Amino acid sequence: MEYRTMRFRDGEERLSLLGFGCMRFPLNQDGTICEAEAEAMLRRAIEGGVNYIDTAYPYHDGASEPFVGRVLAQYPRDEFFLATKLPVWKANTSEEAAQIFEEQLGRLKVQYVDYYLLHALDRERWEKVKASGILSWAEKLKKEGKIRHLGFSFHDSYEVFREILTYRQWDFCQIQYNYMDRNVQAGDKGYELAYKMGIPVIVMEPVKGGRLAALSGEAEEILRAADETAAPSSWAMRWVGSHPGVKVILSGMSTMEQVEDNLSTFRAFKALGEEEEKAVEEAAAAIRKCVRNGCTACRYCMPCPFGVDIPGNFALWNNGAMYGEMEKSKKAYEEKKQEKASADFCKKCGKCEAVCPQGLRIREDLECVERELGGGMEG
Repeated sequence: MEYRTMRFRDGEERLSLLGFGCMRFPLNQDGTICEAEAEAMLRRAIEGGVNYIDTAYPYHDGASEPFVGRVLAQYPRDEFFLATKLPVWKANTSEEAAQIFEEQLGRLKVQYVDYYLLHALDRERWEKVKASGILSWAEKLKKEGKIRHLGFSFHDSYEVFREILTYRQWDFCQIQYNYMDRNVQAGDKGYELAYKMGIPVIVMEPVKGGRLAALSGEAEEILRAADETAAPSSWAMRWVGSHPGVKVILSGMSTMEQVEDNLSTFRAFKALGEEEEKAVEEAAAAIRKCVRNGCTACRYCMPCPFGVDIPGNFALWNNGAMYGEMEKSKKAYEEKKQEKASADFCKKCGKCEAVCPQGLRIREDLECVERELGGGMEG
């Protein structure tokens, strides 16, 4: 197993580059965790050298933390690093945060948490964290030893990421990062800023929710020509792991096959060579060639006066084309129709096009979205 060193002011820790993300365990027919299978997967990962286990308060409708706690209770506490997260949206005061944290300790059957994250920060939640006293409370818990390392996970623009990252000396941060999302959320610039500041990076969505594990067409051919034995997921993992500032790569594994595939990738981990990096860049370019339009989700077009989720509609359209999942996009588009946020609610006022930095023909493109995903365009 490949290990990376996390360095802190008071010492350092050796973490497995592969981390087990506990949000996609196998399920029973009723939607509950299939505990026998999930426990076998978790045990196999630990046996294979994984020592970073990541869960969160809301995962599996609140069932992930108790399940993980029961499994990890069978291991010596100093043999694993446990990460969980404060659901910032549920805590409006430091007192409410404290109640949630004590509940988490009970669920997890531990006296302390190694890596504690403020979950899914965006601008609104960040302002709430500062104003509510939650950040000061978390810093106090760290001094008491109940939290060993304090960080945050992130979902917003680079500008917000930079503001949060430079606000204080964080022990680590967690970002979405993969070879297709280099300009999404924190992206390349966020990674580089954290690396420059010496803040360890933990990566989520390294295979983009599974999309980069199931390539087809030209992208698949390019990677297969470079190495016919390597799975697409291993290319994605190795791309992320080739960044020295990345200390843990989380994988939300759902099957034993995925566990074994990941262990194989990280057992004798190799950073990408120059030619391999070129192959990944070519595969990414092949995927992007299928994009329908150049929407970057900057949201300058929002809010739409008529309630259309313009970037959301374009994301479904683009992802469906790039990753061969049009049927999945059609189902998600039907939900937008029910929310009255689909493309067919566009009244062609043109307000969005006047402010679009990309100069997109938004009104025409929304008509295409409706035709391809909804089957028509209402007058």
